[in-house]
Amino acid sequence: MWLTAASVVIADRRLKRNDAGRSPLCLFTARNRGRRGRTRGDTPCEPGTVGVGSFGIGVIRPRSPIYARRVSELPRFPEPLHVGRPNIGDRKRLQERIDTALDRRWLSNGPLVLELEETVAALAGTAHCVATCNGTVALQLAARACGVEPGTEVIVPAFTWVATPHALSWIGVTPVFCDVDEETANLSPALVKELIGPATGGILGVHVFGRPCAVDELTDIAAAAGLPLMFDAAHGLGSTYHGRPVGGFGSVEVFSFHATKFINSFEGGALVTDDPGIAARARAMRNFGIGEDGLVQSHGTNAKMGEASAAMGLTSLENMDALMAYNSLNHDRYERGLEGLPGVSVRRQAPGERANHQYVVVEIDETAAGIHRDGVHEILERHNVRSRRYFHPGCHRHEPYRSRPEVHAPLPLPHTEGLSERVLSLPTGSVIGAEEISGVCDIIRWAVGPTRTGM
Repeated sequence: MWLTAASVVIADRRLKRNDAGRSPLCLFTARNRGRRGRTRGDTPCEPGTVGVGSFGIGVIRPRSPIYARRVSELPRFPEPLHVGRPNIGDRKRLQERIDTALDRRWLSNGPLVLELEETVAALAGTAHCVATCNGTVALQLAARACGVEPGTEVIVPAFTWVATPHALSWIGVTPVFCDVDEETANLSPALVKELIGPATGGILGVHVFGRPCAVDELTDIAAAAGLPLMFDAAHGLGSTYHGRPVGGFGSVEVFSFHATKFINSFEGGALVTDDPGIAARARAMRNFGIGEDGLVQSHGTNAKMGEASAAMGLTSLENMDALMAYNSLNHDRYERGLEGLPGVSVRRQAPGERANHQYVVVEIDETAAGIHRDGVHEILERHNVRSRRYFHPGCHRHEPYRSRPEVHAPLPLPHTEGLSERVLSLPTGSVIGAEEISGVCDIIRWAVGPTRTGM
């Protein structure tokens, strides 16, 4: 696409660092063509300059000089576009549920929590679900219920959110970081096997970005070593592995219903399992260690979910299929919008499986794109696109783990290091549509290098 003086707006081609050191997208108003009409304050726009017209983005035509006057440096979007902006659902239905709880004067340990547990267990295809106040404490209950003791080690991926290892550290368990498969971003089974030692008390996989781990291989490894296999499924609700829903694998799996998840309960979590013993121990520990007989039978904490959170969770779940369909549509829009862009690729879910697509993640190869991921992130930020570098840095680079690499990272983590420098999560969800995605893709194309993309 070529621009002429008739175009509404053009932009300085110095995208990465302009002379003002501010927004790299500097808006101009076209003045005239040629040198005769030039006035003081006009700026020459050389051939190859990126331009934004009423019809989109283009490049100034060679041998057709345009002079322009800078008029503003405005962001592309007047309001921020966020990653993980909460889906609200049917407000009327939510209010009805909350009003029912208020009328009952039953705000905790109530029927709405039980209904949520039954609904989540059915979605996961498991016999039991234990709802909690958040996903982090659900991970702690899951580990303790599986018999993981303080002082032991649990193998976890280095490429995950720091909540995963923190949940273990908080209960006295040592997380040992394992590298991931570069394609799936999940635990490498071969490296897990290599890390198992005398102090290993369990394996905790993470279904990163909702793509399931190599469940079969990890199951075999855990069984051969006599270790509990747990999964952090914070991203995985609604996704499938070999046609089976995430939730029913390993000894136990854990969901998050944090506000940023596509299904949320304001704040909350749950563990799901087919093991009645794990479920019973988790239920007791969730409530100060009180068993079904009303007697304290173990250590415990207060990890209960309230009725208001359960009301929100049930309301979200009613809209789950529609949200997944919309997320999938947005994922396709991003793929089309960034197709053919050198050095930029949209990460895909497992072929042939159902996926919730709650995250749109791109990888930016600096060599091919001509710009580092952080540069694209900065440009998007300046235009009110709140992209996120999930997950940067790897967990082994955070304290308290960074100070003890011999304990927490005994093997090299090259794939984690590489991914953490390339990945970028983009806004999606029910409040992001075709127009917003088109704008985000335009900015990325423009940042990566318009003269190389044929615009």
